[in-house]
Amino acid sequence: MPIEITMPQLSDTMAEGTLIKWRKSEGQKVKQGEVIAEVETDKATMEMEAFESGTLAHILVTEGQKAPVGAVLALLAGAGEKVGDIKKGGAATAAAPAEKAQGSSKTAGTAQRELQADSSDTSTTTLEDASSGEMHERADVGHGATRQAPTAVPPLATGPDESHRIMASPVARRVAASRGIDLASVRGSGPNGRIIEADIENFRTTTGPRPAPTAVKSGGNASSRDGEDRVVELSKMRLVIAKRLQQSKQVLPHYYETTDIDVDDLMQLRARLNDQLKSDNVKLSLGDLIAKGVVAALLRHPILNATFDGTHVTEHADVSLGMAVALENGLIVPVLRGISQMGLREIRERSADLIDRARAQRLKQDELSGATFTVSNLGAYGIREFTAIINPPEVAILAVGAASKRAVVRDDTIAARHILSVTLSSDHRVVDGAVAAAF
Repeated sequence: MPIEITMPQLSDTMAEGTLIKWRKSEGQKVKQGEVIAEVETDKATMEMEAFESGTLAHILVTEGQKAPVGAVLALLAGAGEKVGDIKKGGAATAAAPAEKAQGSSKTAGTAQRELQADSSDTSTTTLEDASSGEMHERADVGHGATRQAPTAVPPLATGPDESHRIMASPVARRVAASRGIDLASVRGSGPNGRIIEADIENFRTTTGPRPAPTAVKSGGNASSRDGEDRVVELSKMRLVIAKRLQQSKQVLPHYYETTDIDVDDLMQLRARLNDQLKSDNVKLSLGDLIAKGVVAALLRHPILNATFDGTHVTEHADVSLGMAVALENGLIVPVLRGISQMGLREIRERSADLIDRARAQRLKQDELSGATFTVSNLGAYGIREFTAIINPPEVAILAVGAASKRAVVRDDTIAARHILSVTLSSDHRVVDGAVAAAF
């Protein structure tokens, strides 16, 4: 019997996926664990691995097509099976994907409704946009939960001639199609020349009438250009973020505590350490030192390094720290595991690698799940202080602002010191005010 390759459920809210690209062609050998395709979900574009070895005999779902969870995407020929025979019989299988997927899709839909009613969902999309700068020099600090390795890659245009594929995001494609813009005439500004929505928005054709305003899909930031109103349809990722944020804010009894930290000595320490690490091309950010401090505080106050399922609180033995990274249409949260065992240099190198791969959408699934505490950092934007929304099932989140020189009183005199404001959002069902203050 041929081996069926089915549409996996790559996120808890996924009911269907779009087959973006096949990494293997019909007739090619496939090894177990090898990436064979790229699938776009409601959260990102992810790599799909083969769970068995064989030969790719027949592709049933072509690039650009959508398929429900559980649908048969392709058939593998196992040992002793002939590719030609399987391909001949593939027509019968091709008619069955929706039928086969019906049960799985129903299950996924039921699970999604349950998740919306359950505030303790363990795979919440990141809540706060935190690229970095001086505070992390990249993007700072949530989770998701699936079993396959997600990786977002530039979606490719579909068509019979693979040599003429154009790299463009799904949003850019939809906007270009609605405005009658030929993608071949647009110069992409994204990674590897990928065309993004901004390229379409900035593109002006030299001939023809200007298209009328129309509804488009976007990352969620509606704007008016040249006096025209736009109706913006939210992307799948943005819809998930919106639902989870609303759910968290409505269900979790948030409260907030803010304090100012004098980081003058910390910045001097950072400068000395960076002098020592200069020959190794390692440059610590203030955010790295803050992360280390957060971990130390969590180990002393484990009730904040916890998750809550509505009935039981689990205090975690180690800290898994998330790092929120802004993407074109939303946010993604890679997780730095085992951070309590890391020195500052390893924190810098590991977090930089995670953030870079998150921006390139090349993360594995286990790097997106299981955060026990979130730090949201807007220091790069010069934000002095803000409040963040808790990322369930976590019970707290720390919002970090920018370190800036402020006039403070020291020994009855006014002095200029680098001050950093941080605000802790806590779930009052689990964390009391005095405990949060001690943290």
